Amino acid sequence: MDAVPRTAPLRRRLLVTIAGITAVAVLLLIVPLAVAVQRLYRSEAQTKLERDATRVAATAPDDEARHPRPIELPEGLNERLRVGIYGIDGRRLTGEGPPYSRAAAQASDGRLHQRDEHGRLVVTAPIPSDEGVTSAARVSMPERAVARRIERAWWVMAAFALLIVGLAVFVARYQSRRLARPLERLTLAAQALGDGDFTVRAQSSGVLEADEAGRALEVTARRLGSMLDRERAFSADVSHQLRTPLTGLLLGLESALERPGADLAAAVRTAVRRGEHLRDIIDDLLSLARDAGPNRERLDVPGMLEELRRRPPAGRPLEVAARGPLPEVHASASAVRQILGVLLDNAQVHGAGRVTVEASDIGGGLAIDVSDEGPGVTETEDIFARRHSGGDGDGGRDGGHGIGLALARALAEAEGGRLVLRRPSPPIFTLLLPASEPPSEPPSDEGA
Repeated sequence: MDAVPRTAPLRRRLLVTIAGITAVAVLLLIVPLAVAVQRLYRSEAQTKLERDATRVAATAPDDEARHPRPIELPEGLNERLRVGIYGIDGRRLTGEGPPYSRAAAQASDGRLHQRDEHGRLVVTAPIPSDEGVTSAARVSMPERAVARRIERAWWVMAAFALLIVGLAVFVARYQSRRLARPLERLTLAAQALGDGDFTVRAQSSGVLEADEAGRALEVTARRLGSMLDRERAFSADVSHQLRTPLTGLLLGLESALERPGADLAAAVRTAVRRGEHLRDIIDDLLSLARDAGPNRERLDVPGMLEELRRRPPAGRPLEVAARGPLPEVHASASAVRQILGVLLDNAQVHGAGRVTVEASDIGGGLAIDVSDEGPGVTETEDIFARRHSGGDGDGGRDGGHGIGLALARALAEAEGGRLVLRRPSPPIFTLLLPASEPPSEPPSDEGA
């Protein structure tokens, strides 16, 4: 079984990465700089010793090897220096220094020499005479003085390096929080979405990628919420839309069974037609419930009117007509069928007398009127509000219209149309659908 890899938080990763890269960069800069400073300070010290040794050799007597005497030091010479006169055999003649100096013995070739002797930096300069080089001036200083100067410079560089690393850690912590916080908020939003909260919103963080992920999560939440709402509403819509035709089917069968000498074959044929009508309603509702976006096609209005004419009778006369040529309309056939089905059921349950369906061109759109000869509704009644009632039919006997008209209006608006009560008594409900825009003609080549 493979072990689950341990993952570190993003904040820690960013902090360690930025601080580590900065530390390595500072180290790569400081180490060569420290070596260069060490060489520079030693070179400066040796250059000063060479200058002082040359001055001492220039002022020293050239017969010091035959007649040793105290040294007269030049003015301005550093007090920390040790100055001595040595013979070409390396032995001290006068002044300060060890009894023997190898650097002084090497000065017999007439050149300056540098050495480290007894923990001191030494420079010897030959003292010329008529007989050649017979002695040399030896000048030295403590090597520790140069080392202390180098160490001070190194401490300054180390403090500067620590300051840079500290600033890098501070910036890394700020940036890690700035980059990790949007992802943490996205994680919380995703968890809320998983718990069923489809109203999650991701705050803007100023980080492009995180903001794009947040917007994608919001779109996903809205789509899932809309899909869930449609699925939840499907059962209510199905129960409402099937109640009236299912009641008619059952009443027809019960009536045929209870009446002596009833034509059972005719009753069965009527029941079959009503069952097919129920099947069409279920198919349309399933199509509408699963449709996540507009699925509009050219609407066959004459064919749809013919379907209404063949609709199973509900004990009331039904008249379907079209006035003049009808405009071309693009809409979901399932949605329009359900809207007209709601209006017909509403007229048959709440209305009286003849039910009339009439389609006409209103200039720029299609109007389908559904009317009956009943008393209608009061003008102040909000008949398009979605209400649930326990009665039969569309709203029972409490004067309401349940969810049918609310569903019909929502479907009409989803298709870019409107459903209005054009006249309250006798009632006329009108479905308005915009006409399709004519296709643009390609530019003519004539006259080109």
